[in-house]
Amino acid sequence: MPAVTVELIRTLREQTGAGISDCKKALEDTSGDLDKAAEALRQKGFEQAAKRADRETSHGLIESYIHTGGRVGALVQLGCETDFVARTDEFRALAHDIAMQVAAMSPVYLSEDDKEDGDDRPAAQVCLLQQPFIKDGSRTLADLVRETAAQTGENVRVVHFSRLALGE
Repeated sequence: MPAVTVELIRTLREQTGAGISDCKKALEDTSGDLDKAAEALRQKGFEQAAKRADRETSHGLIESYIHTGGRVGALVQLGCETDFVARTDEFRALAHDIAMQVAAMSPVYLSEDDKEDGDDRPAAQVCLLQQPFIKDGSRTLADLVRETAAQTGENVRVVHFSRLALGE
């Protein structure tokens, strides 16, 4: 079994944002395989985020995005548990990406649970959280929110969104 070096731990920590002891344990459990350790930490973060899903998200921020030319815009309210997390670069980037998604893809509902009876359009077309991310089609918006929740250690959720467009 290869030795787990400080450099390996540092690299994994930079990639994942996980704690030093968590990085060391993940590397030891995966025999020093960086990719497997990162995936293990990611899964652990998802499990912890699922446990926090019922916590109140009374903090957060409202992000706006106005598309070039000023003809389309979006507002997104993204919630989290503490003001500290709301000020992080990762949280702000997520809010901005979601606002861009809303402006570009014009979702009608937040999730499939909100979809009205009789609306037979595919969820990936009309439900924000089920839409493929415009910057990376292999992930959905729900994946991005879960990843941020796992990174920050808090419950993160899209509270509300709105899209405006001239002529609509």
